[in-house]
Amino acid sequence: MNTATAAKLLGISQSTLKRWIKELDLDMNRNELGHYDIQDEDISVLKQVKKQIQNGTFLQDVTISRNKVRKGKTAILLKESTADILVQRMNDLEKKLNEKADKVVSYQLLTHRKEIEDLENEINRLNTHVELLEKKLAETESKDISNNNANSYKINKKRNLFSTLFNF
Repeated sequence: MNTATAAKLLGISQSTLKRWIKELDLDMNRNELGHYDIQDEDISVLKQVKKQIQNGTFLQDVTISRNKVRKGKTAILLKESTADILVQRMNDLEKKLNEKADKVVSYQLLTHRKEIEDLENEINRLNTHVELLEKKLAETESKDISNNNANSYKINKKRNLFSTLFNF
């Protein structure tokens, strides 16, 4: 039975019951949630404690006599199996978390690889365009140079004609 039921049966509050268990260091079974699981033999011990306190004995001076040997191994085995289950669940969750992280990283790598390929294609396209522009610039410069040479020759010829006619 739980703490509330046992306290009601003894006619005391739950906090008093818990204090008696703690201060008298009574060996009580606990369930998987850590709550006290009070048995009938525990109730008889607690009734003895209540009777001694009602007779004027201080809580520190209360003596406890038990008729039966307690069997606490069962609860411990249940706790161990619960602990094993929890450890297994934690391991499964860690494994799932690692798998999810691996999937996320793989997706990110694929995305980055695609972005890099796109950037490389853009760089190649721009390089081709720059080379084409450089060729056009070189052709234009060579035409300008040949035009300038022809023009300068004509200007020199005109000057020579003027300079022969008019001496300045």
